[in-house]
Amino acid sequence: MKMLASLLAAAVLTASATAPVQAQQLDLSTVKCKEFLASGKDNIGYILMWLEGYYSDEKAPPVVDFDKMKTNGGKLGEYCAKNADHSLITAADAVLVK
Repeated sequence: MKMLASLLAAAVLTASATAPVQAQQLDLSTVKCKEFLASGKDNIGYILMWLEGYYSDEKAPPVVDFDKMKTNGGKLGEYCAKNADHSLITAADAVLVK
């Protein structure tokens, strides 16, 4: 039984070591509001989370305020709906900078 478990573990490690790894990056300085709004719920959530961290005060406590993120996300969505050709960073600067 130990031999079978070892063989399975080795097979999994070998398979995962040879599988191609694809890194994904997103340069937010190139994203337009219309692309942001069309990117899907999950991507919008990830981007909002990143923006909240980026625009928070350096000395802010490490707390995720989901209510604030939801409010800011709504404001960002409204801005982007009205200004589809603006960059996402321009929109975030207008909405998230205090």
